[in-house]
Amino acid sequence: MMLLFQIDAIHLCVVEAFEYPGDKRFHRFFPMKEDDFYFESDRSENYTIIEISIFEGRRKETKKNLLRLLFERIEKELHIAPKDIEITIIEIPASNWGIRGVTGDELALNYKVDV
Repeated sequence: MMLLFQIDAIHLCVVEAFEYPGDKRFHRFFPMKEDDFYFESDRSENYTIIEISIFEGRRKETKKNLLRLLFERIEKELHIAPKDIEITIIEIPASNWGIRGVTGDELALNYKVDV
């Protein structure tokens, strides 16, 4: 059940910060067994890594806003301390994506990237 709350919390932050349509959901979660997931001793069992792959083009402040939203809402709604959260935004040129048979720069999107 906790995973569902995490999905929703992360999704709502992305929708707000990136002005995504609410129904745009492309998430993958990789839960790991405790024995397979090493982390520093000053982290708790709630330690979470979030990696977000996006087309390049969003402003620096937009990405920083997403990071702030994630830290704040995950702490407030899921009770996971910011020291237990690591977030990486990976920006990839749209031409380096292949989606639905075309490259990302040829894809008709229903949202803006330059926010």
